[in-house]
Amino acid sequence: MNRHGMQELASRVETLLDELRDAPDPGASTRAEELVRALLELYGGGLARVVDLLGQEPGGEALVRRLADDDLVGALLVLHDLHPDDVDTRVQRALDQVRPYLGSHAGGIEYSGVDEAGVAHLRLEGSCDGCPSSSVTVRLTVERAVLDAAPEVVAVEVTGMVDHQPSPLLQIGRPPSESAAGWERLDVPPAGQVARREVAGLAVVVCTLGDTPYAYRDHCPGCAAPLSEGALEADVLTCAGCGRRYDVRLAGRGLSPDGRHLDPLPLLPAEGGWRVAVPAGAAV
Repeated sequence: MNRHGMQELASRVETLLDELRDAPDPGASTRAEELVRALLELYGGGLARVVDLLGQEPGGEALVRRLADDDLVGALLVLHDLHPDDVDTRVQRALDQVRPYLGSHAGGIEYSGVDEAGVAHLRLEGSCDGCPSSSVTVRLTVERAVLDAAPEVVAVEVTGMVDHQPSPLLQIGRPPSESAAGWERLDVPPAGQVARREVAGLAVVVCTLGDTPYAYRDHCPGCAAPLSEGALEADVLTCAGCGRRYDVRLAGRGLSPDGRHLDPLPLLPAEGGWRVAVPAGAAV
């Protein structure tokens, strides 16, 4: 079973428990929850024993690290407080992965910890002037990265924006705000190239600068021409239809006098590739 299957299974358990809470027998829900907790303790105890035995063997710590780096097993280790890294370490590592992308939108981001209520607090450093969609881009990217790395976090607060998530009995790497955006695989072009991609029905233009890809709606805000037909030179993408120029690295900031800017899409590294967030109803 992969991580997605585990998420679906956990959601199914929660749904069944909710149905039992509405059942005529008031004790049914209590007994069901006790059963689930007993099962969690059972396989959690077995998982703890596995980690303990591995730690006693030569090279065992490296094996535990490999288990922790696996998405599904790592989430189970977190669930049972067996992960070798604490929540702060995991969140910082996740933010380090996305900082190259966040830097073009928010000037950087500072993590100040998780409070007693389970809310992760982050502060933006700087801003992307003239790019109102930047805050949404940063929020979606940070939220996904943090909740993937630390499923015990119940909310992420970024510059005063809080999106509370439910705290289910089985909290196994649940994805944030899937109704707001779907995260889809994205094939990125080689460094220095620009390409058009169709993702979940949305036309996306992808520009790769060095090792970092940047994704935008494939639509020039000045003339509606496909930006994927334009020219990329250094950090600047020039529209083939009207000649307007946009700074790809700085969240698509317009370099023309009218100040029009591109509409960025959040990106995250995932399983040796990249995923892009496609907002619900965004297909064109």
